[in-house]
Amino acid sequence: MDRDLVERARAGDQEAFAELVHQSSDTLFGIARRILRDPELAEDVLQNALVTIWRKLPHLREADRFEGWAFRILVNTCYAEAPSSRRWTSVVRELPLERADGTDAVQAFLDRDELEQAFRTLPLDQRAVFVLHHHVGLPLVVVAETLGIPDGTARSRLHYATRALRVAFDEARFQPLQGELPA
Repeated sequence: MDRDLVERARAGDQEAFAELVHQSSDTLFGIARRILRDPELAEDVLQNALVTIWRKLPHLREADRFEGWAFRILVNTCYAEAPSSRRWTSVVRELPLERADGTDAVQAFLDRDELEQAFRTLPLDQRAVFVLHHHVGLPLVVVAETLGIPDGTARSRLHYATRALRVAFDEARFQPLQGELPA
């Protein structure tokens, strides 16, 4: 983030804040969507987080830490909103009959669906660490700092999330499809 832009927004410049939102909203939405697994809820959470960011921006001590600070506000907003909404939505996509790259589109879809189902079983705190580390690409030390947790806790949450996803994915692969008889 541009330090000058953050400083101007901290001073109340709405145009500077609008530019910050423009620069960071895609990343913030991606984080919320991946943590919450619901695009509509993620949009609501993003809006609430942006309002909170605007209100608390004058209290940000170091402009260089804006991005991590915004991530923390967003994740905390995800935590606050998730328990009140237990609805899950499915995203249905039309698959082309033939793919130019030769990959099996149906198997890719099934793999994504299995991973999505497994990811939904993770606790929010594990999802947050997983998303910030693997989607955003933050080192675990930065993830821990962003979430305000000890480094060891971030490592532990990532470990348990990865293990749970691997187990769930492996279990799904070995279950026969409906109508198939086990060998």
